[in-house]
Amino acid sequence: MPTFGCGDPPGRVVIISASAGAGHDGASRELARRLRGYGLAVDEIDLADLFPLGIGRLLQGTYQGMVSRLPWCYGFLFALGGAFPGAGASTRALLRPVRARALRALPADTRAVVSMYPVVSQVLGPLRRSGRLPVPVVTYLTDFAVNPIWVSPGVDLHCAAAPATAQQAGALGAGPVEVVGRLVAPGFRPAGPDGRRRARERFGLPARGRLALLVAGSWGVGAVARTAREIAGTGQVTPVVVCGRNAALARRLRRAGHRYVLDWVEDMPELMRATDVLVENAGGLTALEAMASGVPIATYRPIPGHGRANAALMDRVGVVTWIRRRADLRRVLGELADGPRGRRQRDVGLALFRSDPAAVIAAVATPADPAPRDRETRRSRSGRRRRRRTGAALVAAAVCVLAWRGYARSQGTPGRRRGQARPATGRDTAGILQR
Repeated sequence: MPTFGCGDPPGRVVIISASAGAGHDGASRELARRLRGYGLAVDEIDLADLFPLGIGRLLQGTYQGMVSRLPWCYGFLFALGGAFPGAGASTRALLRPVRARALRALPADTRAVVSMYPVVSQVLGPLRRSGRLPVPVVTYLTDFAVNPIWVSPGVDLHCAAAPATAQQAGALGAGPVEVVGRLVAPGFRPAGPDGRRRARERFGLPARGRLALLVAGSWGVGAVARTAREIAGTGQVTPVVVCGRNAALARRLRRAGHRYVLDWVEDMPELMRATDVLVENAGGLTALEAMASGVPIATYRPIPGHGRANAALMDRVGVVTWIRRRADLRRVLGELADGPRGRRQRDVGLALFRSDPAAVIAAVATPADPAPRDRETRRSRSGRRRRRRTGAALVAAAVCVLAWRGYARSQGTPGRRRGQARPATGRDTAGILQR
């Protein structure tokens, strides 16, 4: 077993995420880039690789299929996990076989481990709590809304998007929670009129008129076709639909007569600068990218589970507007694209990026002095080892004494009584044993 936390400064941070769509991966890559800027070495691990026998990839495929084809089932399981008090403990018990593999995946100079996915926290928390993982564990909450599976005993720090997120995490029993900035690539920033014009020219979009960028994650899930039709029907904005890796969805939209349909887009910062409002359904990474770009956001027909949970909290925080009725779609899109509602939302969204979460995590990974919890863990483990060695020595001595007494009796030399001859010397004893 490697000895963690003993490498030369500044050490290494290990980020463990999951390829459940592109959102978690995107946040992990950006965190890794920033941590390297602080001089830290960074490893990125996919949760699926920690499961044996390809089970992780099977679970990923099952999750994607459920969200894409059986959203009601996913919504039911998500709600059940939120309502069942033992959901976290049950998840930790099921993941017990993964813990040893997770430990083996960590290099010896690891100074901190960051979880970017709920299930990962349920693997790392017990390891940290038991002392098997002696370096800090940080959970970066990528969602605004906190499901109980995000929270695991043993995690040293939770990084939250907003005070309301921190309150939810605390209510679920999370340890220290700190509100930190959000993670998006540096290319996402507000654009002026010239930047908007160039972006529209590049993507072949109309130079005039309002554009609504419609996204549904890398998998293109949810009621995308229906939403595109309803947006076009408002007459307020023209929909530009990004289908991600869902080629079937793109073909269906083109057949339906939608003019601006895109597949996977590599340069999302440029496309974001071309639009007036974002319409989304999950509260994921693209919503954060729009906030960093100064683009107001409407959540419409959110997907079950985390989509609806994020919509409710993000609307309350003021970073999105959740349009719950089709009748409100035209009015709200107009207010967001060009009105005080949109300007207020831009200000609230941009404020999320004033601090750097990587600075907080880098400070955890490079403490000036080992944390008291780490010292206590090392002392307790050292004390246990000393006690075990002392106990083993006493047992061995006792066995030797009993063995000698038994042998002595078998040779007719019981313990000496007053008046009996002195027992054999060490030299004589050696001779007896040789016979």
